[in-house]
Amino acid sequence: KAPVVYIDKVEDVFERARKPYLQKRGDLNLFIGRKEGQLVKPAPDAYGLSGDPHYYFIHAYNCIYECEYCYLQGYFKSPDLVLYVNHDEIAAEIRETVRRHADRPSVWFHAGEFSDTLALSHITDEWGTYWELFATLPNARLELRTKSVNLKAIIDRPPLENIIVTFSLSPAAQAKRYDRKTPSLEARLRAIAKLADRGFRLGIHFDPIIYEDGFEAQYRALVQEVLQAVPDAQIEYISLGVVRFTRDVYQEFVRNYPGSGLLAGEFVKSFDNKIRYNRPQRLYMLNTVQQLCRDAGIGAEKIYLCMENETV
Repeated sequence: KAPVVYIDKVEDVFERARKPYLQKRGDLNLFIGRKEGQLVKPAPDAYGLSGDPHYYFIHAYNCIYECEYCYLQGYFKSPDLVLYVNHDEIAAEIRETVRRHADRPSVWFHAGEFSDTLALSHITDEWGTYWELFATLPNARLELRTKSVNLKAIIDRPPLENIIVTFSLSPAAQAKRYDRKTPSLEARLRAIAKLADRGFRLGIHFDPIIYEDGFEAQYRALVQEVLQAVPDAQIEYISLGVVRFTRDVYQEFVRNYPGSGLLAGEFVKSFDNKIRYNRPQRLYMLNTVQQLCRDAGIGAEKIYLCMENETV
């Protein structure tokens, strides 16, 4: 039984001392507390479908999974888990944000910026609060981003047109190689199919797209597997994003995974100072996957490029 220690604020202890990222494999602390400060923040450019305001809200920090490319390894000084419980306050800030955009047909709120939205949701049980909230906000949309197949907290809830559950997917071999401790591609596709059968709106993130031999064939197969799991009519959108790192994240990635196959790629500093493949290679990768989606019958209006400028 783990000891329980009471502290005044999560921030008094979390990140005060640097803790190696890979220590998460055997030694994680769990912080439960109240999030203070700004609870709902504007999302970065090219974060979602263009034309609408996009925000994210902070309900947790860090993740039980261990994806080699994960930006959390260079974002926080500790891999310890933080769960925030003041969801009524977060909901109130969301409602106020929607009020400020009353003239807009849609305003988006994204969950999962610093954590996986479903991995621990059978314990945290916060999504009932947001289901009730968004049922009263027809011009607001909620995205739950996940790689988890833990559907217990949402599977029996009534599907709402303005709540979209989105899954990050990679070809099976890449998911096995780089998405450590996550459910397999096959398991994620089964979860998608279960939600589709219940009438949920769904989204797909092909992100990060990683180049390797057989890249085009792998993504052609992946697109077909997705459409076997969920009808195109229930897909709200598909985002495409090539693997990328901030400088700090890249340094941590190299330190943590010196034998990673990702290091075979040639990376350069890009337009926003992030480290990416060079522009011609990104153009080729993004155009290829976009065309594979189009060839499979997915409308161009459903596809957007994530965290890229307009000219890539």
